[in-house]
Parts: sequence; structure tokens; C-alpha cells
Amino acid sequence: MSAEFIIIFLAFVSLLFLSVPIAVVIGISAALAIWATGGECFEVVATSMAQGVDSFALLAIPFFILSGAIMGRGAMAIKLINLATALVSPFPGGLAYVNTLTCMFFGAISGSSVAAVSSVGSFMIPQMEKKGYGKEMPIALTVCSSTTGMLIPPSNTMIVYSVAVGGVSIGALFIAGIIPGILLGIAILCVSIVYAKRNKIKAEGKFEPKKILKAFKEAFLSLMLIVIVLGGILGGIFTATEAAVIAVVYAFVLEVFVYRDISMRQMYEILYDSARVTGVVMLIVGASTAMSWIMTMTNIPQQIAEAMSILGDSKIAILITINIILLFVGMFMDMTPAILIFTPIFLPIVSQLGISAIHFGIIMITNLSIGLCTPPVGTCLFVGCGVGKSDIGSVSPKLIPYVIGMIAALLFITFIPALSEWLPKVCKL
Repeated sequence: MSAEFIIIFLAFVSLLFLSVPIAVVIGISAALAIWATGGECFEVVATSMAQGVDSFALLAIPFFILSGAIMGRGAMAIKLINLATALVSPFPGGLAYVNTLTCMFFGAISGSSVAAVSSVGSFMIPQMEKKGYGKEMPIALTVCSSTTGMLIPPSNTMIVYSVAVGGVSIGALFIAGIIPGILLGIAILCVSIVYAKRNKIKAEGKFEPKKILKAFKEAFLSLMLIVIVLGGILGGIFTATEAAVIAVVYAFVLEVFVYRDISMRQMYEILYDSARVTGVVMLIVGASTAMSWIMTMTNIPQQIAEAMSILGDSKIAILITINIILLFVGMFMDMTPAILIFTPIFLPIVSQLGISAIHFGIIMITNLSIGLCTPPVGTCLFVGCGVGKSDIGSVSPKLIPYVIGMIAALLFITFIPALSEWLPKVCKL
């Protein structure tokens, strides 16, 4: 490996070990590598960061963040919980299914796994604890279920991936994530079914069509956001960026004027929190662009590809190796920088195997979604432990069955391209 790669690796690992913020870690590592090549490190990093965030597609991110924040503070989560409860409470272990379905609904509407953990978890975790599910299992379930929102559209990470690839349709990625997202949710549900049978957890209620209809009517306006966003993009009415703006307006009108669950004073706090999160995301995007620039200039992706050549032409071996690397990366790095840094490295390798950019994007996002709920740097895990008032050491053992189920879903997604590519082809995207 080149000296630049060694510098990046050592600086990256050392700074992460010192708990330096990830954006700063990436920026300093890139600057040191550029300096080692004899370039003007600060000038190059500043220019690369400015160019990295200068993208129309990235405008969708702050709006989806804002719409997710509005939904997380309002009544939409409760209405979705009521709908899921009416649908699956007649089954043994029903509250576990309610939890997963609600996270899938909420993730599909808000596009935020963290918002799903905090909103759904604050209600479902205490309820499940009261019904005999224990303290840690509900937290583990909520943390894993929330990651389905990274695949079920809209998804900020898909926008970041589209920018990293430079040319993949965001609308096609959104549609491609629907079946894999549902498959991931089914894998989590299967683990919950086994848990319910082993612990002899009884059903919470009876099948009541009237109750289901009432819950659906109450949640109808919330669910319509999915139809508006996806329908508008598929129909060519508006772009993904414009869809994000419409999502903000719709969520604002629904929560403030229809449900009346958010006051204008609370909107100030929501706007402040959203701006802060957006600033962090954009700083990471900019720093990751500088990192990608120096890696490209020093041929690091080609060096990694050559190192993987020992695997030969085996498609299965190469994909499994990439999956293992990404699973490991997801344990230590947030999704946004991981996508921006590793997409330029692995996409050329898998392209030679005949794997499309859309299929690989879904593989990568599924991989890194698992990382959101695994220690030591799982964002959703930290939030879930905070909401459930527990610690990572106690929750981690309960995560193992769910993570195994998610990895099983990942293997299906990896080796069955039709799961990702069929819907975009049908929709002609």
C-alpha cells in the first residue's frame, strides 16, 4: 500500500480512538495525506469541501431532516402505532410486531431511523416492558426495526449515495429500496415470532375489523405522505428535492393545523435541531469529498482492487468479502461518511462483476443500516438505550438474534438482484 493510504489509515484510527468528531477525523486525515504528496493541503481540502456540498440533490437532505423532526414531535407516531396495534395485536407477541410495523411505517414517512427510535420507542418500550417482554428486548427490537427506514423511501442515505455515484436516479433508488426494506422488516418479525413462542407470550386482543377501519381512518392522512412523495416522483410531477419540500409543508400543516399537536413555539426548537443536524451532515459530506479526492488521486481504490484480486473471479467470494468489510465499517463509522468514502472504492470492483449501481447501493445501505444498531458506534443503539433507560452492555446480547436475522436478509438482497432491480424496471426508472 502507498504512503498516503498508511497515513490516512493511521490518522483515521488514532483520531477515532481519541473520540474526535467524525467530520474532523476525515478532514484531518485527508489534509495529512494531501500534505504528504506535497500539495497545498488546506487549500485543496477547502476547495473539495465546497465542491462536495455544491449539489442540487443534497438540498433534499435538510428538508427530509426537517419533515422527520416535525413528525417525530407530533401525533403521527401515535396514530401509526394505533394502526399497527389494530392489525397485529390478535397474534401472540403482538406488541413486538406492532413495534416493527410502526417503525417501518414511520421510517417510510420520515426517512429517519433516529426519529423512529425516539418517537416509537418512547411509547412502545415502556408498554412492552409492562407486558412482560423484559427491559432490554424491547430496546433491541426498536433499535433494529428503526433501520428499515433507511431502505424504505424516502431515505437521506440514498440521496448521499446518488451524489457519491454521480448519475444514479434518486427516484430509482427510492423504489429499489421498497422490497429489500420490507424483507428486512420480515426478518426482524420472524425473530420476534420465535421469541414470542419461546417465552409463551399471549395475544393482546382480538381481530376487530371496526377497530382496524377506525385506526386506518385516523392514520390515513399520515400514510398519504408516502403516496404523495413516491407518486409525485414516479409520475414525474416533481423531483426528489421538490418532494422533500412538499413533505415539510405537508407535515407542518398536518401537525400544526390539523392534529394541532405542535405549537409555533415548538417549531422554533424543531427548526433549530434540524439546522444543527443538517450542519453536521453537510460538514461530513464536505470532508468526505476531500477524502475521496486524495484517495482517487493516489489510486487507493485501484490498490484495494488489486489486493482483492487474490479472490480471483469468484463473484460470491468478492461480494461476501465486501459485505464483511462494510459490516465492520458500519460498527465504527456513521452511514454518510462510509457511503462517501467506500462507494468509489467498491463500486468499480462490483461493476466488473455485472452488478448495477442501484443493486450495490441497496447492498451498501443494508450493510450500514445493521451498523446503526451495533456497538461501539451505533447511533440508533445509543438513542434506544437513552429512551429505554438502559446501557449498551445490557442491550447488546438481546441484539444478537435480530442482527443475525438482518444479516440473513442482507444475503438474500446481495445474491438476488431482482429484489432491488425489479420495481425500478417495472416503473421504467
